[in-house]
Amino acid sequence: QLRLVESGGGLVQPGGSLILSCAAARSTLDWYAIAWFRQAPGKEREGVGCISPDGTSTTYAASVEGRFTISRDKGKNTVYLKMDSLEPEDTAVYYCAADVNWDLLRTVVVSDPTYNNLEVWGAGTQVTVSS
Repeated sequence: QLRLVESGGGLVQPGGSLILSCAAARSTLDWYAIAWFRQAPGKEREGVGCISPDGTSTTYAASVEGRFTISRDKGKNTVYLKMDSLEPEDTAVYYCAADVNWDLLRTVVVSDPTYNNLEVWGAGTQVTVSS
């Protein structure tokens, strides 16, 4: 059964950059669309963006459009979230999730980020943006 492991979180100054990784274990990511979500203390989970199984389509939340980029490396069975121009408001635990249904995943990211029934979730990685 597919398992997802996020890494790359940490402390970064405002204006800085980080790259998060979502690595797959026990199975291939080839058939899965992958989404990134985040949740800050006291706030609801927010959709960040997602990438189609073949990597040709991406969708981003308005709050990160132009600053964050999602990509995937099939050879490494990993999806990346590159975050530039980070702001204190980006501080959160970041999660990746997988589902074979690209349309569902994209709808969840854009319209219903508190939906819990995606196929697989990672445990999350903390990102803190502070001077």
